[in-house]
Amino acid sequence: MSRKPIVAVVGRPNVGKSTFFNRIAGKRISIVEDTPGVTRDRVYADCEWLNYKFTMIDTGGIEPNSSDVILAQMRDQAQIAIDTADVIIFLCDGKYSYTAADEEIAQMLRISKKPVLLVLNKIDVYHKPDHFYDYYTLGLGDPLLISSANALGLGDLLDEVVKCFDDAIRDTEEEDTIKICFIGKPNVGKSSMVNKIIGEKRVIVSDIAGTTRDAIDTPFEYKGQSFTLIDTAGIRRKSKVNESIEKYSVLRAMTAVERADVCFIMIDAQEGVTDQDKKVAGLAHEAGKAAVIVVNKWDLIEKDNRTFNEYTRTVRDELAYMSYAPILFVSAETGQRVEQLLDQAVYVSNNHALRISTGVLNDILNEAIALNQTPSDKGKRLKIYYATQASVKPPTFVLFVNDKELAHFSYIRYLENQLRKNFNFEGTPIVFNVRQRGE
Repeated sequence: MSRKPIVAVVGRPNVGKSTFFNRIAGKRISIVEDTPGVTRDRVYADCEWLNYKFTMIDTGGIEPNSSDVILAQMRDQAQIAIDTADVIIFLCDGKYSYTAADEEIAQMLRISKKPVLLVLNKIDVYHKPDHFYDYYTLGLGDPLLISSANALGLGDLLDEVVKCFDDAIRDTEEEDTIKICFIGKPNVGKSSMVNKIIGEKRVIVSDIAGTTRDAIDTPFEYKGQSFTLIDTAGIRRKSKVNESIEKYSVLRAMTAVERADVCFIMIDAQEGVTDQDKKVAGLAHEAGKAAVIVVNKWDLIEKDNRTFNEYTRTVRDELAYMSYAPILFVSAETGQRVEQLLDQAVYVSNNHALRISTGVLNDILNEAIALNQTPSDKGKRLKIYYATQASVKPPTFVLFVNDKELAHFSYIRYLENQLRKNFNFEGTPIVFNVRQRGE
């Protein structure tokens, strides 16, 4: 599978969705905590079951026919989650028979054409309740019985969830297609940039609306290379938008980043790098994607002979953790340097997939160690026995050492810099995994 599947949990209020979500995302079942990060909220969590990694979305309770503004917003959020998801868990209160609201929700889910698992929660005993067979009326197949509070039946449910993944996830794009995701705040020019690229090259094939996502994918070719452009909804500051709605715009961007090979991080030249830009960039960095920092609306900036260097230095200072990402100053309005974006995407994508032979890698590391001795503590010195590259996209290296407690962050950063000095890893993060002998 080319991306992590998305599992949405939906249902009426007070059926136990949050308890279920916390149980799966927490310590008991998935053994995977919520992934920490600058943009992450409790509305979604990275989970794992039977070697399948997936993202689970929690939603507010759905009241299908309510005119209450807040309930209407919750209904809209749930619809976004349904549209985005690959598999849907429809949670009902198993203590009672289904309600009219459950019927309305079941209708929403049938229309979605997604795999749906009907789950009766709060079943704390090992036999079916008298109203169990009533739920077949909803037309969603055999109900599954669980108790989130007591962790009963959760393993069986997750077994059924992962069975749906092979059918739900189909990536029809060719292996050599470079998928480019545009992320950034609203009104930074993402859609304008997509339109400019497509309009100038005049090579658009078709617009394909994704069945499991809200973004529009635009496949096309340029200089013999296949691309897919993924436009995303802008991510607003929480002070500017309802917080619960905001979680879903972040989710949409996160989903697009997950599918992408290269992320164009769009920044408004007039506003400079804001705190929200840092959070958006953090999505791409945490996901280990190739990245290019794209400063748009450069035509609106008054310039002198110092402007370019000073602006570059400011961007580097504000996004210090992405020092590997090249910066392009462009204008979607005038087309300034827009033609360089696709060339840059090919460039960083190739670097993202760069592989180094074990022999050459160890030669470079031995030379780096000779120049700068490994750290020591209380008379014990770090020994690096050897290293190997475990994977690409991003380039991931495993260091085998005598004591990983001695492998200080600063020394690992030094080794990374030595690798970057000898090989072209511009545009891609590098990951080091340190393993102690015997692990």
